[in-house]
Amino acid sequence: MNENKNQTMLFKAFSGKKIEVDFKGGNTSSDAGLLLLRESEKRIGLFQKISDIIPDQRHTGYVRHEIRKLLSQRVLQIAAGYEDANDSDFLRHDPILKIACDSDKTLASQPTMSRFENRLSRSTLYRLAEALLEIFIESYDKAPEGIILDFDDTGDRTYGHQQLSLFNSYHDGYCFMPMHIYEGKSGKLITTILRPGKRPTGAEIVMILKRIVRRLREVWPKVGILLRADAHYSAPEVYEYCENNNLKYALGFKAYAPLMEKAQGLIEQARQFYSESQKPVKLFSEYEYQAGSWSKPQRIIVKAECNGKGPNTRFIITNLDHQRPRFIYQTIYCGRGAMELMIKAHKNHLASDRTSCHRFEANQFRLFMHSMAYVLLHDFRERYLQKTILAKAQFDTIRGKLIKIGAQIHYLATKIKIHLPTSCPYQEEYRLIYHVCTASGYP
Repeated sequence: MNENKNQTMLFKAFSGKKIEVDFKGGNTSSDAGLLLLRESEKRIGLFQKISDIIPDQRHTGYVRHEIRKLLSQRVLQIAAGYEDANDSDFLRHDPILKIACDSDKTLASQPTMSRFENRLSRSTLYRLAEALLEIFIESYDKAPEGIILDFDDTGDRTYGHQQLSLFNSYHDGYCFMPMHIYEGKSGKLITTILRPGKRPTGAEIVMILKRIVRRLREVWPKVGILLRADAHYSAPEVYEYCENNNLKYALGFKAYAPLMEKAQGLIEQARQFYSESQKPVKLFSEYEYQAGSWSKPQRIIVKAECNGKGPNTRFIITNLDHQRPRFIYQTIYCGRGAMELMIKAHKNHLASDRTSCHRFEANQFRLFMHSMAYVLLHDFRERYLQKTILAKAQFDTIRGKLIKIGAQIHYLATKIKIHLPTSCPYQEEYRLIYHVCTASGYP
């Protein structure tokens, strides 16, 4: 095997010259953009704040990797596209990753990383959720006038013997249903909660919501809060909590038979307008509706749409009083469509569905580490990429263009010299980001 590793590979000649390839390039890395993320992270202090919460009960005589370095290695690997703990085995010697983790030693291997993931208790995980909320609050330079709390969940398929993995008929398989909570206007992550594979109850939603709202009101007593979610989060307990705590809400609502009966006139009108014009039609109206278990009537807004595929009727429930039905539905409620892009960035670009541990607590910690990678990349984009062509880029695009840059590293007596490719197509963006960092006091 050693002989094969050192063997020179010969490729077809080019311009009359032989092409020889080997793996003797020395200290090189394919992820030089992690240096930029390192500077962004130091401004937030993300790794230190989280690692301060995680207790270290290991025998000090056997500790080779500090908690902060384990955490930073795992999160930076996720940000760079290495989402599995197995990736640690071949990345532990990567010189750029070592610098990004502030380590001059070999980084942790897969067994060490797996033990790290599996050692957290539920009480520690609860404190980590609180820490993510605090990091969200600290991301504002001043108190915002209003905050939109976007709640949603997503199916996370499971394929082994994971604790609390349940069969979900909608997703047609065993899964978790992690709850994602973002700020709707900025796209900032507030927290993510791993859940069994079933829809949340009203009591569960209120349990999570009240903890977030209580902390936000402690820091910003005058901030306006709007809760926005689909029909899975529409429950009497949620309405009652919002009414009693001065929260506005715009939630999806199921098309129950009494509401469909009330909307028949509007639906027929939309169908008639479409048959006359052969153009898609959307009509809006509102009703008061009170189910038997409700303490008072609620405002229900109906959208009666008709197009080439037939009628499409939707309802939402809200306590917004003054806005017109069309504005509430199309602008306020439909604005939550941006959350699908946030979940896509979290789940697809950062592979947060890698919840393959047996212990539920370990999978929750994994979800938190993917959430930290989201926080890191989102802050990096918002603060350092706004004057570049990547200002609105997706995370996978940022990774491919700024993080996946080859580099050659030379260790000298008094400095470390890192050479990036002369042909790098995004060197102007790299320099611009560097100047923004230095203008902010970094490095």
